[in-house]
Amino acid sequence: MKIVCIGAGPGGLYFAISAKLRDAGHDITVIERDPPGATYGWGVVYGEDLLDTLYRNDRESARRIRAESKLWQEQIIGLRDVDKAYLPGYGYSVNRAPLLAILAERAAELGVRVQYETAVEDLAEHADADLVVVADGANSRTRQRYQEQFGTRVDYGNNPYIWLGTERVFNEFTVDFEQTPAGWVWFHAYPSADGISTFIVECTESTWRALGLDRADDAEMRRLLEQIFAGPLRGHSLISQSRGKPASWQRFAQVFNQTWRYDNAVLIGDAAHTTHFTLGSGTRLAVMDGIMLAQYLLDQPETALAVKEFDEAGHAAMRSAQIAARNSMAWFERADRYTDRGAKEFCYAMAGRHGLQSPWRYQRYLVQQNLVVRKASRLVGNGQRWARARRRGEPWR
Repeated sequence: MKIVCIGAGPGGLYFAISAKLRDAGHDITVIERDPPGATYGWGVVYGEDLLDTLYRNDRESARRIRAESKLWQEQIIGLRDVDKAYLPGYGYSVNRAPLLAILAERAAELGVRVQYETAVEDLAEHADADLVVVADGANSRTRQRYQEQFGTRVDYGNNPYIWLGTERVFNEFTVDFEQTPAGWVWFHAYPSADGISTFIVECTESTWRALGLDRADDAEMRRLLEQIFAGPLRGHSLISQSRGKPASWQRFAQVFNQTWRYDNAVLIGDAAHTTHFTLGSGTRLAVMDGIMLAQYLLDQPETALAVKEFDEAGHAAMRSAQIAARNSMAWFERADRYTDRGAKEFCYAMAGRHGLQSPWRYQRYLVQQNLVVRKASRLVGNGQRWARARRRGEPWR
């Protein structure tokens, strides 16, 4: 089968890997508009379940990704960097640049052609392909060109946010809210590479404008945010550029498509659907799309039927995730309604933003704030990590 994949992000590259592993006879070309190494993000987070899936699907790339990943343990939610509360659990994060390099290298090893600095303006350019996989992100130009055929709707969130980096290493997943005369500003931070953490700043639009962030240039923006977050940053600076142009303020794009297929093309990843960054599931869902589509192509010899089944199953699987994402985004858009309470109550409200909480969960949560219980929870987490790493046959880290 001749397959063209538009976009060399995690979804597109991992689809190419997965399809080649299932049928080495596929003729697959991945086309990317940007040059190699160009990525405008920092770290992405993922959990143990995705790591299990990566090892089952392609042990070689999974091993390399895990070697580049950083572990974070526990979540810390702070108000003014003084009043803090804690949530148990752990996860992994990996810098986007080495992740893409690993996937591109693995795809090439399997015989996939990856063409950089090549733009695709029209699906007609690849009318001879049996399948065109559109994986060029939330701002997909291909999807925009055919938005009527895909039934596309894009809604934008209210809060401005910006992806930055910092040399302050956060060993825990940290969310901290700081009060300014103009309103509350907060960040989401986690480790993403040696000596570097991802640092996502968010606030309401009224606060953003009142602080002058809508008018500030890159240097002014970083200086102001460094002042606001002086306590949590512990004297470290913020980094704007990540192998590309300086970071810019964005509003989250909620992408919905009535169908993911049109003619010989199919959407996957953020081109097909998005979930708010506070869920940390965008990369996971893109990778899962790639695996699922590759499997349907293997199981169903008729390509059109395989894509139809993928479309229907994918839409069904995404419903709960997108509902949770909308709830999460909406909670952060009105987070200042909860900042008049202490960190423990504030943190519990944030943890319950996805739905109703049973009364017993609150009692358990209060117990989890105890230092001894927190240390015991970390030990339990370490045991779980060891057991799952051993089951995968990976070295213990």
